[in-house]
Amino acid sequence: MQKKIILFLVGIALIGGATAQAATITGKTLFEGQAPAPQVMKADADPNCAVLHPNGLNDDSVIVNNGALKNVFIYVKEGLAGKKFDAPKETVVFDQKGCQYSPKVFGIQVGQSLQIINSDNTLHNVHSLSNNSPQFNLGMPIQGMKLKKTFAKPEVMVKIKCEVHPWMSAYAGVLDHPFYVVSGDDGSFEIKNLPPGEYVVEAWHEKFGAQTQKVTIAADGDAKEAPFSFKAA
Repeated sequence: MQKKIILFLVGIALIGGATAQAATITGKTLFEGQAPAPQVMKADADPNCAVLHPNGLNDDSVIVNNGALKNVFIYVKEGLAGKKFDAPKETVVFDQKGCQYSPKVFGIQVGQSLQIINSDNTLHNVHSLSNNSPQFNLGMPIQGMKLKKTFAKPEVMVKIKCEVHPWMSAYAGVLDHPFYVVSGDDGSFEIKNLPPGEYVVEAWHEKFGAQTQKVTIAADGDAKEAPFSFKAA
């Protein structure tokens, strides 16, 4: 009995060690040159939004902090052919709060549950402009209202817009694998748990387009850097 317990604990340690040694791709999404000044959009067409934003809202399509570009979608574009990944059980939450979508850019797997919430005391609309999955166009007039949807096939990127408030837009990166991330306030990103292989990694931004890099992971535990730099046309 004691021998079985020891073997079981060794097995757990080996499994834990394998997970800890999985490879990662890290980097930053940078912006070169002078960042464009944000446009101010009026919100007075909806009295509820006007109360929240009496001076209007800044366009959130380009957010640059100290030379770092936020809301870039980075994902493995090539290199996973033949590999299959189950949809996560965790739900992705997509909110309408303060008359804006949150998050602005997000990733989700095919078949993963997307919970859409209206946290505002006003009518919102969620219209997905997907090409590979059935579109949905949902009116959400009640504060606290929740709906659930899924995407049927991969697509980078799916635009989501509000028919009621034209300044509201968001983008979903729909993939059949879990190797994606959105750059944060400081532009940093990390894609974890990649197996060894040769990959094409793409970084996508709604205003500045997409860039790709080839990344080779030779063995478990590798840590590769793949920085991306964007600039205005």
